[in-house]
Amino acid sequence: MSATIASLRESLCSETTPLPIRFRALFSLKHLAVQNKGTEEALAAIEAIAAGFASPSALLKHELAYCLGQTGNNAAIPYLTQVLEDLKEDNMCRHEAAEALGALGNAESLGVLQKYLNREGEDVSVKETCEIAIDRIEWENSEQRRQEKLRQSDFASVDPAPPMPEEDEKQTVETLEKKLLDESLPLFKRYRAMFALRDLASPPDLPTAVPAVLALAKGLKDKSALFRHEIAFVFGQLSHPASIPALTEALSNLDEVSMVRHEAAEALGSLGDEEGVEETLLKFLHDKEKVVRESVIVALDMAEFEQSGQAEYALIPEVAAKAS
Repeated sequence: MSATIASLRESLCSETTPLPIRFRALFSLKHLAVQNKGTEEALAAIEAIAAGFASPSALLKHELAYCLGQTGNNAAIPYLTQVLEDLKEDNMCRHEAAEALGALGNAESLGVLQKYLNREGEDVSVKETCEIAIDRIEWENSEQRRQEKLRQSDFASVDPAPPMPEEDEKQTVETLEKKLLDESLPLFKRYRAMFALRDLASPPDLPTAVPAVLALAKGLKDKSALFRHEIAFVFGQLSHPASIPALTEALSNLDEVSMVRHEAAEALGSLGDEEGVEETLLKFLHDKEKVVRESVIVALDMAEFEQSGQAEYALIPEVAAKAS
């Protein structure tokens, strides 16, 4: 294991290290796993990320699972499966592990996802995530995928569902909003509309950007907490000022589930250089929900970074130097 990975692993796994630094170590390890795919270095980075699952922080663990899903490396599958199978684990982490298995797209994960989709008494968000992950893996391995023409996205993330294919009629904000909000459609299809709307909102000066953001904001009223949290996540990717009112409302609603509120806090962190955002976040530094408090700490760190104009939030200097 390289000295860089060893030191990042140490930062990530230390409970005395401030959370924002642990997050930066995590993002740096993910970067190394992706850049060095197919090497021992990548396996060491994945192992280092998985070592963080010993932490008591649900926020950190759910982010570990997300990052493992983004590595595109099947070496992450056993670690993610273990998290999903651990019924004592926080359901936010289990949901993220299921989503990450979907992102990796390996058909061998279908069995375990099916098991928790059908498990009696299973948490609704975990169940819904398994449903979407199964649909994503089936799509990933289908003939349909090879035939679909997808619009080139500005986002490098592997999403829980691909955007709607371009040949699905002329895509307008209106037609996509209809699909997004249609609760009779499978979640996977609605997610496809969500990510297509995201792509119509970037870059932010596109004529469709503000209408697409406002359409997405309506999804924050959906009955599925999982769906609402994904809308907040997409807003974090977009960092579009038009999303600030909806995100502020979601974070400020103390009756909203913490899974949604924490995602809204992090999304606001990506808009940290916009007027009033930092003041909003500071109000929730002592929230009753630990995951919200921790998200606010990370979001304020991101906000500070946004204002500083540095190149890459995620990377610590030594990894950033290698990346450039």
